[in-house]
Amino acid sequence: MPLVTAPACDDGRVAEKRDRSQHGLRDMVLSLTALLLILGALLFFNRGCAFSPGVPEADPNTAPSVDAGADLSRYASSADFPIRLPVLPSGWRANSSSSGPVPPASVVVRVGWLTPGRFVQLSQSGAPGADVVHVETGQKDSKPTGSIEAGGRTWQVFPGRRAEKAWTTAVDGVTLVITGSGSEDDFRTMAEAVLAATPLPRS
Repeated sequence: MPLVTAPACDDGRVAEKRDRSQHGLRDMVLSLTALLLILGALLFFNRGCAFSPGVPEADPNTAPSVDAGADLSRYASSADFPIRLPVLPSGWRANSSSSGPVPPASVVVRVGWLTPGRFVQLSQSGAPGADVVHVETGQKDSKPTGSIEAGGRTWQVFPGRRAEKAWTTAVDGVTLVITGSGSEDDFRTMAEAVLAATPLPRS
């Protein structure tokens, strides 16, 4: 059987074959530098990537949109209480709508709006205020933490879900509840808009 030998150098010495364990610090630094250059080039050509430590933020441009007018008009045709469509600033965008039961015998109609950086939801129901607040905040028998004047009416302030708050008032037998992460100015804008709105026609 032929004998396999390592290749010889020009001066006749046998070249030593290095394994991975013999790679030095210089080799590791060169490899790491090459990797960083490749990553830097990828990030440069793909500037859509961004690093934002802390709480992640959703891009409002990717959130769904709904037609608040069409949805509330549809709910108004079957609800046993008048429903209002608030006229809101152009920077607000409706992105959710739903309805659900308020035991024992009523329903609640909801529409949520994205404000600049926040979220505000308006809930309307023919049920008593305490029942609607319970359904919308998930807190039973909660007590108001104060009151505030907005749109010419007094709104009771309740704790909401998580760190949110809830404002509620009643007008013409309809309970209105504003919830969400919006600022006091956002809540006041919603309160004034819904109280200024006239009930939608029932078709």
